[in-house]
Amino acid sequence: MPIRAETRCRARALQLLYTWDVMGALRPEPVAFGRIMQLVDAGPRVGERAMALAERAAARCAELDGHITRAAERWRLERLGAVDRNLLRLAVLELLEEPTPPKVVIDEAVRLAHWFGGHRSPGFVNGVLDRVARDLGRL
Repeated sequence: MPIRAETRCRARALQLLYTWDVMGALRPEPVAFGRIMQLVDAGPRVGERAMALAERAAARCAELDGHITRAAERWRLERLGAVDRNLLRLAVLELLEEPTPPKVVIDEAVRLAHWFGGHRSPGFVNGVLDRVARDLGRL
């Protein structure tokens, strides 16, 4: 089954946020973005959407982190792995901004957690996003 364009977009946005995060500053870095897009051979529409999604997440990082911190009881944000932290940021952003049904947002995030995260990431991501969606009144 081919991977949907929206899934590829979310994956590229995650890679971009991860890159910014491990570089020590969550802010757009066009050179890093260009290299990621070259490495993964993303088309222009996927690349543009991924960049926009990552930039919005970076701009609202403090707000997104607040939602994550409240939902991830007993987990400090800095203790989360960079993949999980940035995947949660993207998904919470979508829960706040996008008309996408929350179950779709959560399923996509869990799929990306399987691809990019550790073996416990999918369950953790699912639990945190379920709580955030409920807190936002989306579930």
